[in-house]
Amino acid sequence: MTYTPTERSTLRDALVAEARADARITGAALTGSAAIGAEDEWSDIDLALGLAADADQSSTVADWTSTMYAEHGAIHHTDVWSGRTIYRVFLLDSTLQVDIAFAPSGAFGALGPTFQLLFGEAAEQPAGSTPNPVDLIGMGWLYALHARSSIARGKAWQAEYMISGVRDHVLMLMCLRHGVPHSQGRGLHLLPAATTATVEPTLVRSLDADELRRAFRASVDVLLDEVAQVDADLAVRLTRTLRELTA
Repeated sequence: MTYTPTERSTLRDALVAEARADARITGAALTGSAAIGAEDEWSDIDLALGLAADADQSSTVADWTSTMYAEHGAIHHTDVWSGRTIYRVFLLDSTLQVDIAFAPSGAFGALGPTFQLLFGEAAEQPAGSTPNPVDLIGMGWLYALHARSSIARGKAWQAEYMISGVRDHVLMLMCLRHGVPHSQGRGLHLLPAATTATVEPTLVRSLDADELRRAFRASVDVLLDEVAQVDADLAVRLTRTLRELTA
């Protein structure tokens, strides 16, 4: 069973109507792709709800959760916290994902450009932080160290995981450099093809030891290239040591 865009819109409208009727909720906003008119057939539902000052967050979330299961076909959910706001993410039997943020008083407001107020008032929120490229570089060489030891120990699956970790941090560095979203791969499709082409050799094609070593060398190559874009002196300091990992 899959959902249609019409079914998604109908459910979203119903949820917004339920929010308007809930005295504990003082505001609602579209977030995600719908807030900027960028939905496609695979988009999920993203809503942010602002709670009244006297509303109990736990009981409000519990009541909405019961409704999602009883009336809207939820089969499971998981939570993500950001500050005092809980994002309850529901999986529906139709495969539709529904993300509902429950923000306590004062925490309801735009955290980025994907925020379209539907009703109520939004409070200005602190600007979101951007990762420090040097921190990403540090995580990159940390994964590289463990990739080397995993290969040496014959732990093929762990080696693949660590090589992928190097690549993931290289891609985040590229996203920051090109000014596109860096989180969860959301901006990777916006990177120039010539940029992402340099990362393709890092993909592990099998768990054969020689293949793992090849992909590992490629991952160190692109990591060092990206380090040089951030700090040329740091790239010089890291080059000999990181090359030794792949020897």
